[in-house]
Amino acid sequence: QVQLVESGGGLVQAGGSLRLSCAASGRTFSSYAMGWFRQAPGKERGFVAAISKIGGSTSYADSVKGRFTISRDNAKNTVYLQLDSLKPEDTAIYYCAASTYYSGTRVSLYAHWGQGTQVTVSS
Repeated sequence: QVQLVESGGGLVQAGGSLRLSCAASGRTFSSYAMGWFRQAPGKERGFVAAISKIGGSTSYADSVKGRFTISRDNAKNTVYLQLDSLKPEDTAIYYCAASTYYSGTRVSLYAHWGQGTQVTVSS
């Protein structure tokens, strides 16, 4: 079992940046592929980015490609999401999630979830 706690959300103007962190505790962090998802009001939770267990492979949703960067530090049991060039449509609750399988895009791959952190981008 792994416990996940996100931090780093907040209010930022369009064009600004934020760095989200997700600290993991419990089972060995490097046993998990990690993903970031987001959910805006009235919408389904959707894929943002994912990273493989060792960090050698990453993937992104088309809507964030070139603006967001996922990374991980297995020594610190932490995964990060750097959000640059933010847009109002990026406003959502951002969740990190852990998968014992691989770093895919489907919500169902991830068995463990954090509580989420709010990101609000003003125009």
